[in-house]
Amino acid sequence: MTDYMVTGLVKKRAELAGELTATHNRLRALVNQLEALDVTLRIVAPDMEVEAIRPKAFRPPDDWSKRGQMSRLVLSILRQSKEPLTSREIAAQMLFERARWIRRTAYAACNDEARGYCATRPAR
Repeated sequence: MTDYMVTGLVKKRAELAGELTATHNRLRALVNQLEALDVTLRIVAPDMEVEAIRPKAFRPPDDWSKRGQMSRLVLSILRQSKEPLTSREIAAQMLFERARWIRRTAYAACNDEARGYCATRPAR
């Protein structure tokens, strides 16, 4: 085996081990916070069954992409490209396109508000 291959594998293992340690620490902190909340609930409402509280599912915000939107955007970027792109270049182009879309949406909302304001304002 070559030295640079071993060096790369060692580096990757160290990164993964560090990420795993950080994840364990985050999980430990979440468990501690949950236990503190449970103790507080038991003090404030002793009749409540804390274990009966169901976890709330994560719901992405509405301004995130809809189903399939990112795939369509990546395919569109690849179609329009004149040459092969790296994943980093595709990601940069996606950020650029997404920022343009957000700006257009915000501009349209601003225009709608302005039109509504002008329509309700008495003429001079």
